[in-house]
Amino acid sequence: MSEALLEIRGLEVVFDGFRALGGVDLTVGAGELRFLIGPNGAGKTTLIDVITGLTRPASGTVRFAGTELSGQKEHKIVRLGIGRTFQTSVVFEELTVVENLDLAAGFRRPLPTLLRQRRGVSDTVATALDTIGLGHLADRPAGVLSHGQRQWLEIGMLIAQQPRLLLLDEPVAGMSRDERDRTGELLTSIAKDHTVIVVEHDMEFLRRYASQVTVLHEGKVLVEGDVAAVQADPRVQEVYLGRTREEAA
Repeated sequence: MSEALLEIRGLEVVFDGFRALGGVDLTVGAGELRFLIGPNGAGKTTLIDVITGLTRPASGTVRFAGTELSGQKEHKIVRLGIGRTFQTSVVFEELTVVENLDLAAGFRRPLPTLLRQRRGVSDTVATALDTIGLGHLADRPAGVLSHGQRQWLEIGMLIAQQPRLLLLDEPVAGMSRDERDRTGELLTSIAKDHTVIVVEHDMEFLRRYASQVTVLHEGKVLVEGDVAAVQADPRVQEVYLGRTREEAA
């Protein structure tokens, strides 16, 4: 068993009387590539929002590398080593690919150094550029990239920040088959040096690239395990795959 990097216990989130998360317990070990799935409204994005400080829990604990995250500011959570993407890619279209990566890599630098033009490419940026496979587009504006390439750039921007934990919200949504395959290979590669949690709906993508899976349903963890065990679980077949217990038998 790998050392626990993220530990969540008894996490509850309530919005205007609606219980979005109802006592979530979750442990993710260092170096894991964990997939988080569930039907719409299961609480997946809410859980990611709590981890990154966008949403305050009603109760429970969220510990990252031994540090309690509840109540921490978003920028402090980033500095602790957590990065995330959103369902809609967020890049600076007027900047080049390498400039986007350099800006992300400099988030710890003082403001005056960010405003000065830099010469050359740092090792951190070069590594991120190589990892996402966009070296041939390094000097192209991000605005001309395809949908998949923009997603890879955003992942590269996270890598450039050198986080320990990456949270990726539906990274293959809207991608072509080839782009999904390239993204799966990218995630597998990233997981060699980072812990990665992927929120995903694409079951084919899940079957090909996931190892450990956590299924959320109605704000609680329904089941956890490897892909085969999760797919075979009748509870998952009923609530996530839309099949009844009789149909699953």
